[in-house]
Amino acid sequence: MSNILVDLNNCNIEPIHIPGQIQSHGFLIAIDQELRIRFYSENIHTYLNLPAIDIMGKPISEIEPIIGKNEPPNFINQLIVFGKTNGFDQTNPFQTDIQGQAFHLIISQSADFFLLEFEPSLSDLNLDIQKMVGRSISEMLADKNLQNLLNNTALQIKSIISYDRVMIYKFAEDGHGEVVAEAKNDDLEPWLGLHYPASDIPQQARELYKVNLTRLIANVHTEPSRILAEEADAERRLDLSPSQLRAVSPIHIQYLKNMGVHSSFSISLIYHKELWGLIACHNYTPRFINYKSRESAKLIGQILSSALEFRQDEENQSIYDKYKAAVSQLSKSMLQSIRIEDALTSQSITLMDVADVSGAVLVYENSTVRLGVTPDDEQLISLISWIGETISEPIYYTQNLSSIHPEAAAYKAIASGMFVCTISKELGEYVIWFKPEQMQTIQWAGNPEKPAEVDVEDGILKISPRKSFETWSETVIGTSKLWTNAEVKSILRLKGEITYAINQKASQIRVLNEKLKQAYEELDTFSFTISHDLKNPLTTIKSYSQLLMRDKNMSAQSLGILGRIVASSDRMDQMIREVLEYSRIGKTSLTKVPIDVREMVDELVRDLRLVYGTFDLEFTLGDTPVLHGDPVMMSQVFSNLLSNAIKYSSQSNPARVSVQGTITESEIVYSITDNGIGIDIRQLPSVFDLFKRMDNVQDIEGTGVGLAIVKRIVEKHQGKVWVDSELGKGSTFYLAFQR
Repeated sequence: MSNILVDLNNCNIEPIHIPGQIQSHGFLIAIDQELRIRFYSENIHTYLNLPAIDIMGKPISEIEPIIGKNEPPNFINQLIVFGKTNGFDQTNPFQTDIQGQAFHLIISQSADFFLLEFEPSLSDLNLDIQKMVGRSISEMLADKNLQNLLNNTALQIKSIISYDRVMIYKFAEDGHGEVVAEAKNDDLEPWLGLHYPASDIPQQARELYKVNLTRLIANVHTEPSRILAEEADAERRLDLSPSQLRAVSPIHIQYLKNMGVHSSFSISLIYHKELWGLIACHNYTPRFINYKSRESAKLIGQILSSALEFRQDEENQSIYDKYKAAVSQLSKSMLQSIRIEDALTSQSITLMDVADVSGAVLVYENSTVRLGVTPDDEQLISLISWIGETISEPIYYTQNLSSIHPEAAAYKAIASGMFVCTISKELGEYVIWFKPEQMQTIQWAGNPEKPAEVDVEDGILKISPRKSFETWSETVIGTSKLWTNAEVKSILRLKGEITYAINQKASQIRVLNEKLKQAYEELDTFSFTISHDLKNPLTTIKSYSQLLMRDKNMSAQSLGILGRIVASSDRMDQMIREVLEYSRIGKTSLTKVPIDVREMVDELVRDLRLVYGTFDLEFTLGDTPVLHGDPVMMSQVFSNLLSNAIKYSSQSNPARVSVQGTITESEIVYSITDNGIGIDIRQLPSVFDLFKRMDNVQDIEGTGVGLAIVKRIVEKHQGKVWVDSELGKGSTFYLAFQR
């Protein structure tokens, strides 16, 4: 047995949304768009006195008198028509009578089918939960402290549903969970503070928790009921993602049995559309909660989710504002100070204030300045050499430096976390921040490295979830606190400000002029090659293809291929034009005049609505202070940014784009905001690079030149451009020009 490799990673691919069976405390019927019965649960005869005929394939109306004794004819169809228009949450649950017993009918849609689920309306709880919820919510929200809020919620949920144990379970970034609040019977061992491995609640289960915000397992010891299908659907598995009665994974059932749990109930906690955690309730005897009571409990979960979101966002905004103010002050200091290193390290606000760090190092112009607690000089020399040889990204960060640079183990106590911002790789110039080691002991509920156990039962080898939940301690060393999104964005913004300040002083203090001249000469040669050596043969290819397409003897396949050649030629021609525009910006002289931004933006948006067909676009134009610049170039800047905003938000419903101008003490700042697909934070540093397209826009038309043109034009106007974005939520591009 010692030679057997036990691995429960297949839990992550278990198709738990199509289990082919339901929990047996209710029954299910699935009907198609014509209201014909296509699936039903095998236990239907336990609940219904059906005629001898097989109901499979029959209209639901044939059994309506049985499932709705006192209801009008065709009531199922009426409920579905109403639900399709107004949402089934408006009809659920529908109270009905089946053979003298009160039932709840819960309707949901799964692909082309409607799920009709019937559960007893009588609950094991002899309480009016809906009345209790109102009182509990006010007590739950009585304290503004986040931990007290969680503790109050656990207590109130326990008082409402009377489960033996109620826990608030929070997911970490790596998927494992921790019990962060608990209310329990006095005779139970506490689980507060225990951690559970990610395999206990695999990814596909977490996704379903976002679809169904409550989940009841009434009795782990009952046998599930199989779902029978019409012969034509024999190979088709009914998707039970929205189902209330969906059967439970046998692995999870065994897991609960191993813990001695007979019934469980969970309420999802959502933060910005992602699963933050669960209110997990365990009972050591079977317990059924009816649909109305579950919905009332769900309301508490939604209110707690909103409270979590508000308080977390409030905290995040406070931190963001603090870092933003620090970066702004450093930016002013760099533009006012003679020496950039003095501005970053010798003022009241320093590099230490843009993130939650214990030390920082500036390596600039052949000197090294240390702030706070850092490795010593000899260690820094070795570390900086390793950074130059190893790190190629504009920014790089880790919370476990010694795992990738073993020499750092000698100073892990002060520098387990490291963030590197590259100013110039060629000159070996960096800003480096450090976080200290955060040694911690994690208490696991059982050994996380042993998610399964091997048993021999009746001579058969059997793999099952772990049976031991005794506390197992793990000491984590060599790691720091995580680098937060707020810190990453703050450092990215500072990187842009440092680059801008250096460029402002470049004519006096930098040694890049000769390289820049050489680069311009090479770009001129490249531009000449494109315009003559590439564009002419490209025109010939397109012309010949169009001539061939006129040949009536051409097959449909050949015409399709020629059409693709013409389309590809057009795309290549567009890219050539954009590259030529990019190369000419540096030579074009500026003619600065006052620009009416409102008139320019209105005209651009009108044209772009026609180009992209987004007539339902919700466009907002705020204040538009006058800019001084080259009108043609500025029009190109706003055209590129607005085009991207409209294009990448077109899949949102509704698409929203806004333009807002503000005047500060020294700058005019414009922001262009959309609610589109957003940009991964890891790709933000390269968003303005030539030919750089983000991973999530590969199937959307574009060349990767537009934003590079924007950056070049803005910098030609002695301005700044940067972006703040979040994947799946949208982007805001900022333009700042001196007053």
